[in-house]
Amino acid sequence: MSRLDDSFDKNQTIVRARELRRSMSLPEGLLWQQLRTRPGGLKFRRQHPLGPYIADFFCPAARLVVEVDGESHRMGNRPKHDGVRDKWLEEQGLRVVRFAATDVLDDLESVLRAVTIACRA
Repeated sequence: MSRLDDSFDKNQTIVRARELRRSMSLPEGLLWQQLRTRPGGLKFRRQHPLGPYIADFFCPAARLVVEVDGESHRMGNRPKHDGVRDKWLEEQGLRVVRFAATDVLDDLESVLRAVTIACRA
């Protein structure tokens, strides 16, 4: 998920989301191939703008944001940035679940099962 500054430009966020849809990482692409089939009848959107942020995946019916975190999410100020973003999303009434990119690559079925369970929770 990426964030612009507090005075974000909605059009700029939409353009960035479109760019991200064209350049998804391998783990994001693999998860999207499963989510786009609407597991359990759940509809997901990919690289979906939410305020100043862009969610990797979003299930509107469950108000659930799904993030796939690569190595960069453990480096520098990214953990703090992710915490600020998650707090903002939760303040909007959304839930956030995160999966390591390696988990998606190593056990896609378990990640998909966890996503569908989180949607029903």
